[in-house]
Amino acid sequence: MPLILETIVTTQGPEGALHLVPFGLIVDGPADGPEVVLAPFRPSPTIANLDANPFFAAAAPADMRVIAGCVTGRRDWATLPCARIPGRRLAEAYGHREFQVVAVEDDPVRPRYRARAIHEAAHRPFTGYNRAQAAVLEAAILSTRLDRLPPDKVLSEMRYLRIAVSKTAGPAEREAWGWIEEKVAAALGLAAQDRILLDED
Repeated sequence: MPLILETIVTTQGPEGALHLVPFGLIVDGPADGPEVVLAPFRPSPTIANLDANPFFAAAAPADMRVIAGCVTGRRDWATLPCARIPGRRLAEAYGHREFQVVAVEDDPVRPRYRARAIHEAAHRPFTGYNRAQAAVLEAAILSTRLDRLPPDKVLSEMRYLRIAVSKTAGPAEREAWGWIEEKVAAALGLAAQDRILLDED
């Protein structure tokens, strides 16, 4: 299996409209190499934007609320101009890289955009790993697969991931977790007693 880096990808449409979305970048080669593959599913604004403007920025978010927010309909996050490409990048990031698409493998379901990094920058120190951040990331990904997984599996994984949140989260992680819990509960049509089980410490 390839190495996949979870990032916030920003692309820009022909009229300048920005699209910001969590994406796993597929590393094709050395872990610190310049080339990655971006493989969005159709239909996607990312595909339309890349076809019109073959550049994108990928940022390592410093706040897990960005990822949780994007998968729960909260996409209004601060951005800054990119240094070398037309477009913008996530502002609250440990660092970011700017990519130019160098090849496209078309596919009716999931085209693959091979891209080469042409600029990278660090923006703030990385102060350490946090289990709650990892749990929020896993729950965010889980929340995008609610139509493909049995409800019992979803609830089981959410309850397990919540252990790390209850033990190690700060205010930002707790807020992000709450957004995801709300999405999961609404999608599964949970009864009040089931929500208590999901929400309890």
